[in-house]
Amino acid sequence: MASLRARLVNSILRRRIKRRLAACATPQESRKVFNGQWLPPPRGVRFSPGALAGVAGEWAAAKAAGRARSALFYLHGGGYVAMSPKTHRSLTGAFAKRGFRVFAPDYRLAPEHPFPAAVDDATAAWRAFRAEGDGPACVAGDSAGGGLALALMMRLRDAGERGPDAACLFSPWTDLAATGASVCANEERDPMLVASGIATTAAAYLGGADPTTPLASPLYGDFAGLPPLIVFVGDTEVLLDDSLRPAERARAAGVPIELRVEPDMPHVWPFLNRLMPEGRRAMDEAAAFLLAAAERASVLTAPVASASA
Repeated sequence: MASLRARLVNSILRRRIKRRLAACATPQESRKVFNGQWLPPPRGVRFSPGALAGVAGEWAAAKAAGRARSALFYLHGGGYVAMSPKTHRSLTGAFAKRGFRVFAPDYRLAPEHPFPAAVDDATAAWRAFRAEGDGPACVAGDSAGGGLALALMMRLRDAGERGPDAACLFSPWTDLAATGASVCANEERDPMLVASGIATTAAAYLGGADPTTPLASPLYGDFAGLPPLIVFVGDTEVLLDDSLRPAERARAAGVPIELRVEPDMPHVWPFLNRLMPEGRRAMDEAAAFLLAAAERASVLTAPVASASA
């Protein structure tokens, strides 16, 4: 059962977000709703503007002394039409406090910059991010950013390039064709998202592209060769099947994957990790999963000392 705080949050989301999204007729109107969802940044984290390969973004690092245990490339959500690294400081800051040095690219948004602009920006920034050091590096993303993280990994694999050592996906949006049964089945249960808005937002991002194109909808891509994944999703989300079906495909392709389906949780509830105990637990689990993968990668890539003559 969800905590009392979670139930209160769900009630607030229904009144303040879902009702407003239901009245939105354009991506620009949805952008105004989503861009207003700011939370105070966590204490003890330094946020600094930066850019990689010409893609602007933001670095997040803990102020406390001590070297970060892994680098993390974070892709924010917002339906490809809204939000930014600044709106997602509750997530990037939470990862920073748990041992990561985080870069979140401010990738271009639709409808001004339709597909594949977001994928191109993420790819360019990742290449520069990876080139900055030879240590472990992971990727994470939420909602559209979760789908974008999968698209990035598929593109890197197909190009024969080094991808992340592991990935964390919070309520990823992986099927812009909206064929999942949960889109309709959870329409009333979802405390935040409106099923009718998915097609409008998807069309704004696709710009006429086929909605089953794997780099736009990773559900339809090849999961073989992807790194270990951990996926979080709420059982009442309209995008529930956007997590369940990719998890099945990843498992069938031999990808190590952990799937967390939490009862009565809103879309991307780890975003609310400072308000809900479920959010804090999810962040702890996500960080532990990624750090363990980073540690394994460090061992595998560590140079072997040659025996002395």
